[in-house]
Amino acid sequence: LERAAASLLDHRGRALAAATQWWELPGLEGTCRWPVAVLGQGPPLLLLHGFDSSLLEFRRLAPLLASEHRLYIPDLHGFGFCPRPSTSPYGPAAVLRHLEALLAALHDREPQRPLGLIGASMGGAVAVELARRQPQRVSRVLLLSPAGLTGRPMPLPPLLDALGVRFLSLPSVRQGICRSAFANPDRDVGEPELEIASLHLRTPGWAFALGRFARSGGFAGSGDPLPDQPLRVLWGAEDRILRPPQKRAAEALLGERLRELPGCGHLPHVDQPEAVAAVWSAFAREAAAG
Repeated sequence: LERAAASLLDHRGRALAAATQWWELPGLEGTCRWPVAVLGQGPPLLLLHGFDSSLLEFRRLAPLLASEHRLYIPDLHGFGFCPRPSTSPYGPAAVLRHLEALLAALHDREPQRPLGLIGASMGGAVAVELARRQPQRVSRVLLLSPAGLTGRPMPLPPLLDALGVRFLSLPSVRQGICRSAFANPDRDVGEPELEIASLHLRTPGWAFALGRFARSGGFAGSGDPLPDQPLRVLWGAEDRILRPPQKRAAEALLGERLRELPGCGHLPHVDQPEAVAAVWSAFAREAAAG
């Protein structure tokens, strides 16, 4: 990650990598330090990335929010550039335990200041779980093409999880997944996007931790009940990652909270960061006025 701050093709990715700090989080495994990008000034805002991704996912949105918020962008436990101890469990419980340790550390930095929360894809399910667990710490939630709100966990057996991880490591597969996340990949996907989509695979323990997470069944069915905090959802009209039945189930759960973005793929914060920033700013003003 430190090398990425100097060498990434995407200058916004370089800036976000350079803003990353390494925090000690008491109560977690060993003496590890955990990556958290920190930038901006204002009310605190926590951003959570999706499955098999990293904090660099927010490289386009972060500069647009940093003028109004103090941003905290961690890598989720078992993902991104996090340490991956071989003795650690990997699954939803570990992800949430890591984030609650992070919130405890943030309490010293942001006393008496509730957090805004943005979660993308699987990070949307994580955000909903975290908001329910921490109602006094989380003030409002924005979900971006959330995955895992409906359905049920489907654990993979050891052989299949290993095959799945090997499949995800193939360069052609990484390229295909990256292109599928954008509404217009021929225009918007080049070497900078492909580089960031695969950089974290070099982190020691990537395959081991991802296989263990798949064996856990991951996040599913996290949306019921929805948290009590004000909630908004943005969904790309050209989303080709989440299947139509998943979207229909989410629409039934979310109702009028959901807004569709035309010409947008699975990653609104990458495809249309200006639209996401505008929605969040209006949401924040609405909360302040109310």
